[in-house]
Amino acid sequence: MKRLIGIMQFMTRLPIPVDTGIDEEFHKSMIYFPVVGLVLGLFYYAMGIVSQEVFNTYIATIIILIGEVILTGGLHLDGLGDTFDGLYSYRDKERMLEIMKDSRLGTNALLAILLVLLLKAGFIYTLLEQGLLWVILLMPVVARSMQVIACYKTKTPREKGMGNLFIGKVSTPYLIGTILIMLGIIGIVIFIVGELTLSSILMQLGSVLLLIIAVRLFVRSIYKKIDGITGDILGCICELAELGYLVLIYVTYISF
Repeated sequence: MKRLIGIMQFMTRLPIPVDTGIDEEFHKSMIYFPVVGLVLGLFYYAMGIVSQEVFNTYIATIIILIGEVILTGGLHLDGLGDTFDGLYSYRDKERMLEIMKDSRLGTNALLAILLVLLLKAGFIYTLLEQGLLWVILLMPVVARSMQVIACYKTKTPREKGMGNLFIGKVSTPYLIGTILIMLGIIGIVIFIVGELTLSSILMQLGSVLLLIIAVRLFVRSIYKKIDGITGDILGCICELAELGYLVLIYVTYISF
């Protein structure tokens, strides 16, 4: 429970009046990443239900996105922006890392954040219109699980940084445990909402598998640039995984 509370404090802005601190084994809390995603997802789900009843789908979409930024403190959006500013500056490794560490917002960062938010808004709106609000609940669960997968057998090019708490410290049992927890949460949610069918199970498994492959390929491409990953890149992966999950669910549940 201490590790769950600790990682909840680290990854969210939820007011938890307990000081757990960060120790040398803080990385073991990564197995709770999907649970953190579930807690956030429940908040997004509640926001969606209430705002759809009070306002309309368009306003509900905006409220969900604003709620996401508030509850996470914009942590992952910051990582998304820094990653695109650095990696796509087309400089040498050291300069890329310097740019990523710079708190100033560059053109690449602004474009990346804007485009991701617009795309997320479009897909969330469409899914809400189709009665698939429960997908918003699972979105952060899957995305934070992808962060754990990104940390498996990787390293960081920096001596210091928040990402160093996790990167390269995910053992095989913890990786398997995280994936099983994620799949368990997905199974429970689709059962509760009445979507526990063979086709739905296959679509969820297929979406997760494609995201895992995409994350590992993304990590490999980053290795070629800076020989490792950073905390900013983990934040970027979270944002892109959320968008990727929305896209895949749209394609599998609506297009087909």
